[in-house]
Amino acid sequence: MLSKSTNDKGLTYADAGVDIDAGNKAVELMKDSVKATYRPEVLGDLGGFGGLFSLCESGLQHPILVSGTDGVGTKLRLAIMMNKHDTVGQDCVAMSINDVLVQGAEPLFFLDYIAVGKLDPIQVATIVKGVAHACEESGCALLGGETAEMAGFYAKDDYDLAGFGVGIVDRSKLITGEKLTAGDVLIGLPSTGIHSNGFSLVRKIVFERQKLDLQEYMEELHMSLGECLLTPTRLYPKPCLPIIRNFDVKGMVHITGGGFYENIPRVFPKGKKLGVEIDVTAWPQLPIFELLQKWGGVDDREMYRTFNMGIGMIMMVAKEEADAVMADLAKRNEKAYYIGTVVESDVPVTLRGGAFDD
Repeated sequence: MLSKSTNDKGLTYADAGVDIDAGNKAVELMKDSVKATYRPEVLGDLGGFGGLFSLCESGLQHPILVSGTDGVGTKLRLAIMMNKHDTVGQDCVAMSINDVLVQGAEPLFFLDYIAVGKLDPIQVATIVKGVAHACEESGCALLGGETAEMAGFYAKDDYDLAGFGVGIVDRSKLITGEKLTAGDVLIGLPSTGIHSNGFSLVRKIVFERQKLDLQEYMEELHMSLGECLLTPTRLYPKPCLPIIRNFDVKGMVHITGGGFYENIPRVFPKGKKLGVEIDVTAWPQLPIFELLQKWGGVDDREMYRTFNMGIGMIMMVAKEEADAVMADLAKRNEKAYYIGTVVESDVPVTLRGGAFDD
């Protein structure tokens, strides 16, 4: 039999750094935000062991579920430094939901995972409110999630945020890249900024090379540096889903880590020698990329290999449909640019214009 000193007070989970009451308070604070995302297919309520979602009403002949998972990455360090946690939830949703979208799938539901050193109910509820807002904007339900208080593993003010999303598409509308041919047109949709990749390089440039203050107002950006860097990743379901439903989209690319050079070749069908030629002057340059390149002395290829450079999503369509796609986007006040074409080539990505023509 184990024994203890009669003078010792018995330990509790709270003594070990885990506050169950704070966790319950966080759930209560986020409940309304989560419920606002529910679609008719959601069964049950927040707080169960698993989220329930019915597919009976999909109406698709051959429904296929498409899943994606990602995190926010080291961009979180900037949110922690600025004590600003209301935007990173959208980053978390967008990184998965945009990946699901490129297969042609309508987002159905999303689940998040937050790991903290010390649970602050208001902070966690603020993060989840951002997740919920992004889910609502994307038309998908925030079906559940997990908040883990990991005392002694994360520092007191540190946290990590990740999640995964699930979408649905009829097999006949699945976007695989198999139908891509030379002559197809690339239509680019603008990004809101850096989105959520490349922040290890951003932090090295901003903090180590330039030793800048995130609170500093930048005339070129019309806001503080920190506000610009924390601009959340754009959500693309609203602009893209009507195009996917009404046109023959042959390929889509979400420009994330790896930029243009790594992401675009992922959509090419095996066995075909295809590449793309892109005119980098076809869309406006965002000031933040110009500043980062100047501050870090980063060469052009490295910039386009790391960042989205102002284009967050690419749709590839037949030349005959391109004008109609652009007109549809314009009718809905969505900006888009002709940025290039698919070509027969052994080189997957060729960038032209600007410094690439020097």
